[in-house]
Order: sequence, then structure tokens, then C-alpha cells
Amino acid sequence: MGDALKGGTASRRTLLSGVIAAAGLVAGQFVGLRSSRAGRITIRPPGALPEKDFLSRCTRCYQCGDICPNGAITFLPPKEGLAEAFTPVIEPRTQGCTACMKCTQVCPTGALQPVDPNPETVPGTIKMGMARLNKEMCYSWEEPARTCGVCYRACPFPGKAMTISLFERPTVNHELCIGCGLCEQSCIHLPQAIRILPVDRSQT
Repeated sequence: MGDALKGGTASRRTLLSGVIAAAGLVAGQFVGLRSSRAGRITIRPPGALPEKDFLSRCTRCYQCGDICPNGAITFLPPKEGLAEAFTPVIEPRTQGCTACMKCTQVCPTGALQPVDPNPETVPGTIKMGMARLNKEMCYSWEEPARTCGVCYRACPFPGKAMTISLFERPTVNHELCIGCGLCEQSCIHLPQAIRILPVDRSQT
């Protein structure tokens, strides 16, 4: 009976979120309400379609967030604009993505395309964002260097998306970095010496 109640609650939440999202989209189209995020680029979960297509397919079902084992997927509140309200995002500074790709496997509409979690093929396959290192703030790149290396050890693709040299000085491989945010989350320098920048998802 407990499982039945739990399932019923989940179904009601999914239905309610869908109704709210649909109402918001209609209101945005006919009333002319604009997103407060206009001009800003969002970091979406892995496998996300180009932004316009993603927004048209995402039903705000919350399944991607429910299955995420790292709790990395959150949902935009209504104040961010009706067009994007309740859609999934990743805030790297709060919680990075472990690249398990489970969210891409449960998306019912294809807003998140399925991605094979094989660590040999993921780097270079998806691009949620891009890590940018500020060497002037990085402990390992300072003079004299204070070896750190926590970002490298947090990277799910060490030796590929990120490499290290003497004093554990990190270097980001922009071709293979997927923008998971684990490096930013782990950085012990405040403010963080490495951050995830959004990428333009209007075409890719």
C-alpha cells in the first residue's frame, strides 16, 4: 500500500507540473510575457537538445531530477520566466554532474537525448558547459606553488578532459571537457579558481 501511495503522489506531481508548465507556455505566448533570463545561457543536463527544441519538448515531468544520484539537477522557479519555469538546470557551484547519464535514459520526450555513459566515449560527445581556469587564482599555479590538484581528482575524465603537470598544475582540454562542474564544486579557493561557463546551445 505504501508503494501505491508513493506512486500516486509521484503521478499527481507529474500531472500538476505538466499542467502548470502548459499553462505557463500558453500565457507566455498569448500575453507576451518574457523570461527574466533573456540573453542568458543556461547549463542544461547532458544530452539536451538545442535550447529552442529543448524547451518545446521538455514537459517538466521532473524524471531527470528524480533519477539523478548526485542531486545535480534542479528546476528553474517561475520567477525566471514562464517560458523556462520548471525546466531542469545544473548549478555547478552547488552540485556537479557525475556523468552517469541516467537522466538521458529516462527522458520521455527526447528533450534529453540518450547518451552512453561509457567514459571512453563521453568526452567530446556532449557539451553542457566549459571549464575556465584562472591561473592567477589557482594555488598550484601560484608562485611559489602550493600543490593542490583537487579539481583534477574530481574530474570524471582525468587525463582527458583535464591534465596536470608539476605541482599538480591543471590544464583543461576544451575539446574533451563536458562542463560537468565537479571541478568548480571541488575547488578550495574562494572564489573558485575554476568555473563552468555556459556554451551557446542555440545550434548545438
